Amino acid sequence: MEISKSIFWETDSNKINWDTNPVYIIHKVLMYGTINDWQIIMQKYGKERIKDEVLQMKDIDPKSLSFLSCIFNIPKEKFRCYTQILSSPKHWIY
Repeated sequence: MEISKSIFWETDSNKINWDTNPVYIIHKVLMYGTINDWQIIMQKYGKERIKDEVLQMKDIDPKSLSFLSCIFNIPKEKFRCYTQILSSPKHWIY
């Protein structure tokens, strides 16, 4: 499969196993991929598998969450990342 190499800048994209790392690949495509990358993972994993995986992800950016909500016709409130927002440390106020 010819997916954008730039998505996997921190690792060797040739060594990524599509069968054992679907969550990693799906997350990377959501965060940094193109519409072509999205179509590739839809062909590889199928709509139901991707839906099951993204519903359980803890960290999806708001834009990707809106996209997924529309694509799968699922309210944002059903996604784990929406109900369990990760806390981010705030800057100290001096």
